[in-house]
Amino acid sequence: MLIKAGQGERSPLKNNTTPVIHHLPITKARVNLGQVAKRVRLNKEYFILEKDGIPIIGIMGAEELEDYLEVRDPKVREHIRKSNAERLAGKGRPIAEFLSEITAHKKIRRTA
Repeated sequence: MLIKAGQGERSPLKNNTTPVIHHLPITKARVNLGQVAKRVRLNKEYFILEKDGIPIIGIMGAEELEDYLEVRDPKVREHIRKSNAERLAGKGRPIAEFLSEITAHKKIRRTA
């Protein structure tokens, strides 16, 4: 049986700031793969699978993996850097102003 959140670890549903990372023998993960996948998807938990006590692979949610791979792209990193620089330079604007501008633009397009 897998370790349940709450047995010596905090549940990620109660505190999203601390990720829950479980170390699990690869043979136990194979037998409980459905349960592991469900906990990764629903609880945002991480699993490190081990063989003979040596970490072999990690399991994380698909969306998070896609985000991780995207951020590794140099073009995406440059875009993030430029966005942060613009924000720090005061080139941003309040979200309410932006949303009202979009709403007004949509109303003009509908009437035209």
